[in-house]
Amino acid sequence: MKNGLPDAIDVVEAKTSKIDAVDFENLVFGNVFTDHMMICDYVNGEWQNPVIKPYGPIELEPSAKVFHYGQAIFEGMKAFKDDQDQVWLFRPEDNFNRFNKSSVRLAIPEFPKEFFFEGLETLLNLDRDWIKKGFGNSLYIRPFVIATESGVSASPSKSYKFMIICSPAKAYYSGEVRVVFAEKFSRAADGGVGYAKAAGNYGAQFYPTNLAKEEGYQQIVWTDANTHEYLEEAGTMNIFFRVGDKLLTAPTSDRILDGVTRKSVITLAEEHGIPVEVRRVKVQEIVEAAEKGELKEIFGAGTAATINPVKGFGHQGKKFELPELEDSYATFFKKELMNIQYNKSEDKYGWRYLVKN
Repeated sequence: MKNGLPDAIDVVEAKTSKIDAVDFENLVFGNVFTDHMMICDYVNGEWQNPVIKPYGPIELEPSAKVFHYGQAIFEGMKAFKDDQDQVWLFRPEDNFNRFNKSSVRLAIPEFPKEFFFEGLETLLNLDRDWIKKGFGNSLYIRPFVIATESGVSASPSKSYKFMIICSPAKAYYSGEVRVVFAEKFSRAADGGVGYAKAAGNYGAQFYPTNLAKEEGYQQIVWTDANTHEYLEEAGTMNIFFRVGDKLLTAPTSDRILDGVTRKSVITLAEEHGIPVEVRRVKVQEIVEAAEKGELKEIFGAGTAATINPVKGFGHQGKKFELPELEDSYATFFKKELMNIQYNKSEDKYGWRYLVKN
């Protein structure tokens, strides 16, 4: 290694590809993985040279600290292929910076930028055929890091494993989505790890989400932990509310994830003259807007789903349905974002990142 750069990324190619056995028209999100993965170990105080090898199991000690103290963080990204077979990433530096921000919060050593991008591009070129053309088709990219030191003392690990795995994807959610506003459970609290992509944030959501599903809802809109008076996030997405022609969304904080898609929607709204207010949004404000017929839309924004419209919501036993709109903000933002992601429109913001072949 010289000046923090890998001398060379070791590549071990798969002897055969699984791609011919995959039904790309009927993918279940996150269930199928490409032929290769990237691995990089942290030992003796530094990150080693990255290795790309065939996708497969890894071996860990039962006492590895990730199992006992939850030192694990991840990111979610996507690669898109345009009509000329060029492969693009969308705002990957934002994902990389957030990855290291999450690492710092979990006392994990920051990952080198050069390793991240050189390894990712090598991996994407190796599995390039898994990225299919056409709107809605993409390759979901999951970088993550786990604590691997053996030992059950309650202290940060001295060794870690960084990995990237990739999964071909179509639409994340299918069918209609309805949400319930949280009244008891919380996703995150002040001073906690809500702003980080910590694995435990998501594991803790599963139980209350299961309860919501029993009531006929697909997701929960989380409220603040102190009073449950303010709306913050929805499941794995940031959340937007359209009241009249105005767009409302909560500000980022140490409880709310600084979503890449969220930031992009806000920029697009401002660019196209759509009034947007980034402020705390009260539950009662949205309930009253729905009762008066002023609540036009709710939609989630995130990497996996891009933009996901919400058909209705529940609060304190009451159910509210949202109107069907021909020209919805959700449809507009999704089209604008996808046109940029798939290289079908000008990228005046510098969001696209070309993966060089």
